[in-house]
Amino acid sequence: MKVDASELKGDEKDLISKLSDFLKDKTGGEVSLASEVVTIKGQGEALSKKYIRVTVKKFLHKHNLTEQFRVIGGEENLLKVKERITGEEED
Repeated sequence: MKVDASELKGDEKDLISKLSDFLKDKTGGEVSLASEVVTIKGQGEALSKKYIRVTVKKFLHKHNLTEQFRVIGGEENLLKVKERITGEEED
């Protein structure tokens, strides 16, 4: 299972590495970080796509990023953290 966090940005510079550590703690699987893609390997229910999606949402909530980002399904074993499109433009 992979999580593409290339659009994830915020006040903290190491947000993607914090996501990697958070997923490692919650899933107990083998987590590796390659550029902006977090890869989770292992077996069990804690590594299902649904559980990882909920866990990434919890991470976004913990860092107060739920207003700016959302988690969507990509390819078969890929989740993407996408920036929300707001209806208003900032000038």
